[in-house]
Amino acid sequence: MITTGPVIKDIQPIPQIKKNSASIRLWHWLNAAVITGSLLTVLLHSTLLAPWQNGQIIQAQLKEAGANVTDDQARHAAHELSDRDWTVHTWIGYGLVALVAFRLLLEFFQVADQKFLRGLRRLYRQYKDTKENRAQARHDFWVKTLYAMFYLMIITQAITGLCLAFEDDVPALKAIHAFREIHSFTMYLILGFICLHLGGVYLAERKNNPGIVSDMINGGRE
Repeated sequence: MITTGPVIKDIQPIPQIKKNSASIRLWHWLNAAVITGSLLTVLLHSTLLAPWQNGQIIQAQLKEAGANVTDDQARHAAHELSDRDWTVHTWIGYGLVALVAFRLLLEFFQVADQKFLRGLRRLYRQYKDTKENRAQARHDFWVKTLYAMFYLMIITQAITGLCLAFEDDVPALKAIHAFREIHSFTMYLILGFICLHLGGVYLAERKNNPGIVSDMINGGRE
């Protein structure tokens, strides 16, 4: 009788979980594009499309062409250009609201290890309990905390932006002037975060953790 040994089957490799899911990567880059577009409209409104400057330019140019234009007419034309810029800003804001809602939904449907709040709690425990490499644990925890603050910023920006967009239709919203102030102030906080984020990525790519940018493109590996 011929005996045969155990049949060795091909062992399929266990698929590795990505650091960043495809949904998170899509959200990240769309969010970057939306915030950039929103900030550009604000920049245009305060520079090239500033109505208080363009009104005088329009009036001077039309007078040279032989047309008589009053100050009010020139200001109205300048405000029309500015209003179109704000219309674009508003539609971009709706995109931000959609992305905020998308990100909140992702937190419920993500793989457990990729949930943001779960990761924040895990890093906090490491920071409190770890005695070795405590500096690295502290760094990771505060970086994650900074991202949590950023999420609060964009949620605040989305909510106050919606209130401003519908203030003409809802008198109660128009009566609350704090929405505009909070919206403007939060914009500067987001600008500060962007500077910190870009600076941190640059330093990490050079020193401690190269590959952060590519991980946000191809997902990276755990």
